[in-house]
Amino acid sequence: MEPIIYLTFNGNCLEAMTHYAEVLGGSVGGVFRNGDAPSPENRMEGGDDLVLNMMIRLGDAMMMGSDCPEGGCPDAVYREPTGFAVTIDPGSLAEFDRVYTALAEGARKVAMPPQETFWADRFAMFTDRFGTPWMLNHPGSKMPGCPDAAA
Repeated sequence: MEPIIYLTFNGNCLEAMTHYAEVLGGSVGGVFRNGDAPSPENRMEGGDDLVLNMMIRLGDAMMMGSDCPEGGCPDAVYREPTGFAVTIDPGSLAEFDRVYTALAEGARKVAMPPQETFWADRFAMFTDRFGTPWMLNHPGSKMPGCPDAAA
């Protein structure tokens, strides 16, 4: 059993998830839009292009998402995510820099810019332009069994 990250967006799910797939070397799987729903009771309030559900594949992992605009989701209203972060190890310092630059462009907030910590050769925390909180963590030489930071 593996956890699946499920994110909600305020009308820009397709743009955000496609961006994540491109930056992280993944692929977009099924995309089901509001207009694809078989009947009006299966649709959320809003336009036909809103995403009811979609997924991206990132290696062996899957990430899913949907739009949930104001008044658009039954029993739910979009709220900016809090209390968690999507966390990844880009695998090398060079890849860390590339991923950080791409995901943090236009960031709503940078809580901790890339830096060395006592547990990682490089670490950063930020909320991207879509409202998704991220932690990039490359332990490198600071955690036994992880690839060397110089890689």
